[in-house]
Amino acid sequence: MQQHTRETAGEAAGEASGLRAAALEAIERLVQFALQRELIGHYDIDYTRNRLLELFKADEPYLGDIRKETLAGPQELLNILIDYGYEAGLIPENTDTYRDLLDAEIMGRVMPRPSEVIASFKATEQELGIETATSRFVKLCTDANYIRMDRVANNLYWEQPTAFGTMEITINLSKPEKSPAEIAAAKLLPPPVYPKCQLCRENVGYAGRLNHPARQNLRVIPLTLNGEPWFFQYSPYVYYNEHCIVFHHDHVPMKLTKDTFRRLLDFVRQFPHYFIGSNADLPIVGGSILTHDHFQGGKHQFPLEKSPVDAEFQSAQYPGVKLGIVNWPMSVLRLTGADPDVLLEAANDLYELWKGYSDEELGILAHSEVDGASVPHNTVTPIVRRSADGAYEFDVVLRNNRTSDEHPEGIYHPHREMHHIKKENIGLIEVMGLAILPGRLKQELDSIARILSGDEALRLAVSEGRAPELAPHAQWIGSLLGKHGSALKKEQAEIILKDEVGSKFAEILGHAGVYKRTPEGQAGLSRFVTAAGFTQE
Repeated sequence: MQQHTRETAGEAAGEASGLRAAALEAIERLVQFALQRELIGHYDIDYTRNRLLELFKADEPYLGDIRKETLAGPQELLNILIDYGYEAGLIPENTDTYRDLLDAEIMGRVMPRPSEVIASFKATEQELGIETATSRFVKLCTDANYIRMDRVANNLYWEQPTAFGTMEITINLSKPEKSPAEIAAAKLLPPPVYPKCQLCRENVGYAGRLNHPARQNLRVIPLTLNGEPWFFQYSPYVYYNEHCIVFHHDHVPMKLTKDTFRRLLDFVRQFPHYFIGSNADLPIVGGSILTHDHFQGGKHQFPLEKSPVDAEFQSAQYPGVKLGIVNWPMSVLRLTGADPDVLLEAANDLYELWKGYSDEELGILAHSEVDGASVPHNTVTPIVRRSADGAYEFDVVLRNNRTSDEHPEGIYHPHREMHHIKKENIGLIEVMGLAILPGRLKQELDSIARILSGDEALRLAVSEGRAPELAPHAQWIGSLLGKHGSALKKEQAEIILKDEVGSKFAEILGHAGVYKRTPEGQAGLSRFVTAAGFTQE
């Protein structure tokens, strides 16, 4: 028995020694990777190695030969180091949350300081132009594993033809889920005081905690918009090409004003290759973070941008500006013009009119009386970009957050019959035609495909209430079986389900549309355009 114990201890010691050797080698390989990707310079090699040795409590580096290699990213090396970090007690649990905290700490030690990143960005912009500067900045953020392309690659994506053009559909699998124990532990922590939210500038270099992500590898670029201090960064879980976030210097709440529109126009003046937009500023139709003023942008052409206009209008009040009603399931007015100052006035006047505009014939009410106070319901989702000829395009998406007994989550919100697919707010990205659907759908759609391809036991489990995860889909499953039967090949069923989900997304956007795509609805939208002083060409 004692011999067995000694052997087991010896094996454990050997395994630990092997892990340590692999980690020390990974440190050398990570330094090599950082040098190749220009995260560090030649004279930073010893400094960077020593900072990593310090983190892993090692007195000496790896002394073996390091093969020359070109890695696509740092993830392989990070996994080796984090595995060793767990064994060495640097993190208490080997969960995604704790691994991510150590991941950011490691990469924060192989990155240039914020001021160096800013100086490099500004120098590149001046010498080679803003498009090259953003291209290099997004590469740095990816190489530093701040943009988690390894996880973004897990998302499901497809394009879906609809009556309004080709929509883009994603099932979001990139953000790591917390374990029940982590969720419970996070609830016991005091409310965050510093940083106040995940958008605050104080996140740069922050070590993170159980209920707040680590940001040692975050870098941001200062901007001036409308004469005010703002910052520019990329999203760690990008939904589209060069998905950026532009956020206010201070922790101030979102509020749409004429200054908001000035900032958006100023941004595309400085970044003509990017679009930028803002979520609406009211609950239900707004974004997920209303406590910190911010925008989202990037280098991507969304389905909405490709959608044509049904009718064009003009107004002598706004010379050179055209207004088009866009062929889209939501209510979108597109302003175009070469002069951003005139465009600003046209967009703001539309917004100010809309905030107080009601069309009782169509059930559109700008305000409700609650306990003697007037509660506003109308707002907009604004989106700005430059066209190929340098002109400005300003999409004003009309929103209303009123609720009713029939639709307590929101009249212009995904209706309950769609909640089995999506029940969250329709925000800026989805307004533009890119669906962000919950990760649960991957497994649920796979199960439904099994039913459509003959899994009778699973079908019975659904009908008898023994498959709770599929209970919200029960009515839909019955409809699918009525249309397609249960003798499909699995691959056929998967194609059909993608088509069905994509069509439902277009229908969900229709739910969010204030003026419906009916003759009556479009006549009402034209009445609003006329009330704004525009006449049809």
